[in-house]
Amino acid sequence: MASIAGEAAKRQGEEAFNKFFLNLLKKRHEQRVPLNDNEIFIDVALECGLDVDKFKKDILDPELVNIIAGDHQDASKTHGAFGTPTFLFNNGQSIYLKTFIPPLEDSLEAFEHFVGLFSERSYFGEVKRPQPPWPKGAI
Repeated sequence: MASIAGEAAKRQGEEAFNKFFLNLLKKRHEQRVPLNDNEIFIDVALECGLDVDKFKKDILDPELVNIIAGDHQDASKTHGAFGTPTFLFNNGQSIYLKTFIPPLEDSLEAFEHFVGLFSERSYFGEVKRPQPPWPKGAI
């Protein structure tokens, strides 16, 4: 449903989509809002200054499901994506990363290390911490 809402926001332009997407991500990670509630998406659209009447109409358009299905097929066939978040780098490299939210003071450095390690180094096939519960001490 969040993908449908994103596509609906995208119909109002790239700037509208970017505002909507960032706001929705913040609400998800800071307030743990569900990503299957149209009322939440409508609230986010309103907060971002989108045309809410158009947004409400667009989230009901079944054509958006076809767009998402096409994106999914392309991502899985072209880039090997099997889950989110899968990061796609400019050089065509892609990687799936499962993580917890790092401490704020380490966020930027952790992301820079991630990009440095995986954007250019295609010889890393899989990284996993094999310890239940995963990983000890992370949360």
